[in-house]
Amino acid sequence: MQINDILAQMGGLKSMAAELGVSEAQAASGAQALIPAILGGFKKQAQAQPSGLEGLGGLLSKLGGGALLDNVLSPQPTNVNQGNDVLGQIFGSKDVSRTVASNAASQTGLDASVLKKMLPVLAMMVAGYMAKQRGGNNSESAPASGGLGGLGGMLGGLLGGGGGGKAGGLAGMLDMNGDGNALDDIMRMAGKLTGR
Repeated sequence: MQINDILAQMGGLKSMAAELGVSEAQAASGAQALIPAILGGFKKQAQAQPSGLEGLGGLLSKLGGGALLDNVLSPQPTNVNQGNDVLGQIFGSKDVSRTVASNAASQTGLDASVLKKMLPVLAMMVAGYMAKQRGGNNSESAPASGGLGGLGGMLGGLLGGGGGGKAGGLAGMLDMNGDGNALDDIMRMAGKLTGR
């Protein structure tokens, strides 16, 4: 099961759509375009941590853990500052966030300003969901882990990699150099756009 479907089942997309004043279909379309980059960011974080996935688990806790998802799902307005913290951690700069949003805008036809507002909310949902799964709350909707178990299997499964290495779907489309991670390509594009 893809994370978009999981978030939709939990009511996350409905909640985000209501908050941003877009239809659920637009929220789903935006999520489908943005989530591969968010997952790519978490995958990069896991690779950069000295203790790998354990380090990523610690990072998820530091960013707010499962409460991030609860914040989005609650009837109160979402505190997007936490989402911006998550994005700062996984993307490193606002330029990357802007590039991710404009990239998604060209794919979905949604306005880039709407996608920029979706990014922190989606980042909170993904981070909160991963933290809850890591905490062992994987009673019902845990994605297939491809035998890797824990957070590693989840990241592989969520990215659509499972075992083939090459990500499928949108993540595959964004993955320009075929390494299974779209984010490095997006970061390169951000660098080109900002003249770095």
